Amino acid sequence: MAPVDSADARGGTGADGSAGARLQALAVQLRLANGEINRLVHAFAHAQGLHPTDVQALSAILDADAPLTPGRLRDHLGLTSGAVTACLDRLERSGHIRRARESTDRRVVHLYYEPTAKAVARSFFMPLADAAARARDAAGPGEVEAAIRFLGRLNGELARIPAPPR
Repeated sequence: MAPVDSADARGGTGADGSAGARLQALAVQLRLANGEINRLVHAFAHAQGLHPTDVQALSAILDADAPLTPGRLRDHLGLTSGAVTACLDRLERSGHIRRARESTDRRVVHLYYEPTAKAVARSFFMPLADAAARARDAAGPGEVEAAIRFLGRLNGELARIPAPPR
């Protein structure tokens, strides 16, 4: 989305309350939230001796509905096979993940986030969880549920956008 110069965009609806102004205001708020989360992600990566992409990989492994394979992770992150292998090597060396061959097809590798590493991340990101809890507690009736529904739909739409070829 294009940058917005209007100070009105930071506070909710635009001066005219139009759908376009509300969309711009939403875009600003999403960028601000993304920037703050990225700031914390970069700090975690630095503290753990990782690259920020490694933290994206950890998030993908944690949030997956089934164990990820390196190929699915590659597709999710939009990286080359070599970049994913280097990322997984760093994560495995640092104790954040483990690779497991669990099927009869020994070529299939599943990725798991190590419980001790999850505890380290949970501790580091506790201020983020606390901030979310304070925002949730300040929300009016139905606001959190509406935000979850909206973000779910937005993420579904974003997932449909193909990544540019590399």
